[in-house]
Order: sequence, then C-alpha cells, then structure tokens
Amino acid sequence: MLFLYLVLFLVILIYYFTKTRRALHMLQQNLYNENNRYIKWLGKNLKTAFWHLDLLGIIFAVAVLLGQNEVFLNIVLILSIAFYLLCEYRSIMHAKQDQNKKPLVTTARIKRLWVTLLILYFIPIILALFIPSYLEEVFLVMTLYPIFSYILVFLAKIINFPIEKLVSYYYLGKAKKRLRSMSNLKVVGITGSYGKTSSKNILNDILNVKYISKPTPKNFNTYNGLMITINNYLDKFDEIFIVEMGAYTKGDIKILCDLVHPKYGILTKIGTAHLSTFGSQENIQKTKFELIESLPSDGVAILNKDDPLQVSYPLQNKVKTIWIGIENQDADILAANIHCTNKGTTFDLKMKGEKKTYPFETRLLGSFNVYNILASIALGLEFNISIPELQRAVAKVKAVEHRLELKRLGEMYQIDDAYNSNPIGAQMAVEVLGMMEGTKVVVTPGMTELGKEEDKYNKAFGKQIASVADYVILVGKKHTKPIYQGLIESGFDKDKIFILSDVREAYPLVNQLKQKNKEIYALFENDLPDSLLTNEE
Repeated sequence: MLFLYLVLFLVILIYYFTKTRRALHMLQQNLYNENNRYIKWLGKNLKTAFWHLDLLGIIFAVAVLLGQNEVFLNIVLILSIAFYLLCEYRSIMHAKQDQNKKPLVTTARIKRLWVTLLILYFIPIILALFIPSYLEEVFLVMTLYPIFSYILVFLAKIINFPIEKLVSYYYLGKAKKRLRSMSNLKVVGITGSYGKTSSKNILNDILNVKYISKPTPKNFNTYNGLMITINNYLDKFDEIFIVEMGAYTKGDIKILCDLVHPKYGILTKIGTAHLSTFGSQENIQKTKFELIESLPSDGVAILNKDDPLQVSYPLQNKVKTIWIGIENQDADILAANIHCTNKGTTFDLKMKGEKKTYPFETRLLGSFNVYNILASIALGLEFNISIPELQRAVAKVKAVEHRLELKRLGEMYQIDDAYNSNPIGAQMAVEVLGMMEGTKVVVTPGMTELGKEEDKYNKAFGKQIASVADYVILVGKKHTKPIYQGLIESGFDKDKIFILSDVREAYPLVNQLKQKNKEIYALFENDLPDSLLTNEE
C-alpha cells in the first residue's frame, strides 16, 4: 500500500507542477503582485483559479480516511491515481489551447519560488514517511495543493520576500558601481503613456550613425529591468544609454531617475494608459513629468507642443526645452506635408526661425511615429548630428515589432499594432488604416487597464472603427461588448462584425474577406495580456 501512496503522491506532484506553472505565469504577468495586481486578478478569476475537476480529489481522500478494508483502500488509491492522471491530461490539452503571447520566463526569481513551492509540497510527504500511520491524512492535505496552487504561489512570494530584498540590494549596489565607473556616459530618459518603446528604438537607430548607443532591451522599463540592463547589457564602450521608463503609480519615474540620473528627457504623449493603477489623469501627468523635473539645470527636455497635458504643465525646474509638433505652428521643430502609404511615410521638417524645409522619408507608418522621429531628430541635433546624416538615418529606421508594423501575410497586409492599448494610440492606428487603399479590417479584443473609464473608451473606439473599417473582427465576446455597442450605434452593419474566441482564427477569416483585384489591410489592434484571457467567454 505504501507503494501506491508514493505513486499517488508523485502523480499529484506532476499535476501540482502543471497548475503551479500556470499560477507562476499569472504572478509574473501581474508584476509579482506590484500594486496588488495579482490579488486583483485572483478576485476577477475565482473560477479559473479554484473551480477545477481536482476538487473531486477531496472525495477520494475522505474515502481513504474513513475506509477500513484494505482491498477497498487499494481500489480507491488506484482510482485516485487514474483521476489525477486524467486531471493532468486535461491540463495539458487546455495548455495547448492557451493564447499565450508572453510565456513564463524562468528567471532566477521564478527558480527561487519553485524551490520554496517544492519544499512546501514535500514537507507533509517527508513527515508521512517517518510516521506511516498518517498517510491518509497526508493524502487529504495533498489534494488541497493543486486546488490552492494560486494561493500557494502567493504564499511562496511572501516567504521569499526577505530573500528577494537581499538579492535586490546586491544587484542595486552592483548597478550603481558600474554607472559610477562610466562617468562620461550620457543618459537619455524616455517616458510617456505610450510610444516609449518605439521612441527608444527610433532614437537608438538615429544616434547610432555617430555614437555607440545602448537602449534598454525589450520592455525592461521597471526598476528591476534597469538593474538587469546596467549589470548585464551596458558596456564600457557605450557612449549613450537610452532608458525607457515605465510607471504604474505616482513616484515610479522618480525612482528610476534616481538610479540612472538622466541628463536628457523625452516625453512622448500623456494619455490614459494604466488609469486603473494611477487613479487619475492628474497623477499620470505628474508622474510622467517626474522625468523632466529630475533633469539637471544643464539638461535638455524634448516635449510635445500638440499635447495639452504637456503644454499646460507648470514645470518646476529650468532646463532647456525643445518643443516638437505637427499641428502647433509655434513648435521649435515641426513636421508638415505628412503623407502615408503602404510604403511608409514622408514629411517636411521645419525649424523655428528658419525658412528652409528638409524632406524626410521613413518606412514607419502614421503621424504618431512622426512625433517619435521629430523627438529623435531634436535630440540628434543636440548631439551635433547633421541634417543630411539625420535624413539618411531616418530613412533606415526599422519598424518596431508589433507597433504599427506593416507586413505581408498571405493575401493580406497586416498592420500589427498588437502592443498598443490606449485610446489615443488606438485612434491613430485607425487613422493609419484609413489612409490605406483597399478593403479595411480591424481585429481587436479592445483596450485594457483603463479603470472605470474602460467601457467608455472602448465604446468610443468602436465608433472610430465604424468610420473607417469595412469589416470588424472582435476577439472575446465579453470584453468587446462596448466596442460592439459603439459600432451598432454608429450604424455599422452587424453582418460585417465577427466575434471570435481566439485571435488565431482571425487570420484565415481576413484572407476570406479579400475581394478580387483589391488589396486587403487588417489592423490588429492590441493583444489582451495572458492574465486577462481567462476573463473572456
């Protein structure tokens, strides 16, 4: 019988591992519960986290606990093994259907959590081996581990908190030491409600024509991300460090500035991204300006003259300020005559006080990317890069992956804007689609993390789509209801609205919508994070 128990505990361990991996994925997706994100996710996904077939395992455990006949116990144990193998099989099948865009990254922190979780699992088993008379009770406890795997992950995080603090202090000291050793390094900070990554990559491509610049990789825009970048990516030969700065609450940008001490700052545009964590538009505005107000007196700020939230802000420190713009003619650096096609965008550059204009062309799409290019040109001029060099650099700037990236897929042109999730950026993406000649399709699950205003913004988004699109594909019935309402209220033909549960189903559908002798353009706007997919019907 001991052998059956050991086999049973091993099978439960395998299933526990599968469920725990999913729970760790959600913890990581929710920034390790920063601002209680993981707890809030659990509150919204009780069914996903707790309501599983494995609840029936308690019945088997109680049967073993109350059973007296050895033959009966053996039968129940064998059935229990078969039951947990079935649970594991179902989990594997479910995992294959998951729409994971960002898989679990097995970082050192995740590995430490795994160690803690396995220790928690094996404690009762080890006790049972020393005290065999408690095997039945241990089985009952073991059935609870998969059921409460999401809670155990959070418990492991709490247990590991002191260790994580010590690890953080170690790497922080190491990062500060490296920065001190690079006294000639010029640091550029970039923040805003959206466009940070695009602006960062554009600036890096442009500055690289004359300097050795190093941007923060991928989406490493948090405090820990900056420490990792400084310790693992920054090189002694680097001349310019371009730092993308993300924020979820007031004070986040100031903390990042205190670490890297930027001399140059670019503020893209201030919108409503992460309104649910900031609490108000005013808090977002103040937080973004923490970058500019952290610059030294000889620093340089690049601000957007077309953004009312930047123009109206009472700046507390006196730094050199360069205003860029498209609409406001009073900007120091202005773009005019903007034209967008499926080949890219062209515009003329004007500088305040000069009559001469300079033609620029780029493979990037839309006016929003023109803003990012203008900011990079403004800073490039500060770094003594000539206009001809800037023109050549802008022409070679590469499209940023998943950010208004145009690519040919089968019969369609895909405008991939999957990493965008804010009202203004979404509106600009729709405007780009409207510039294309052909059949126009929008594929979207809507926008997220907009707090109480989310439904309102998604409904308005639906109305914007209705003015441009020929067809609309909504991903997820529940979350896209406000978009559907906006479409219908705008008089959009409901027969041209398709609702899918998986974005992967959209690709063949778009190709089916193509009309003869007419190009088809599909805007893929936003991609629900994995932590929200379980909310969809």
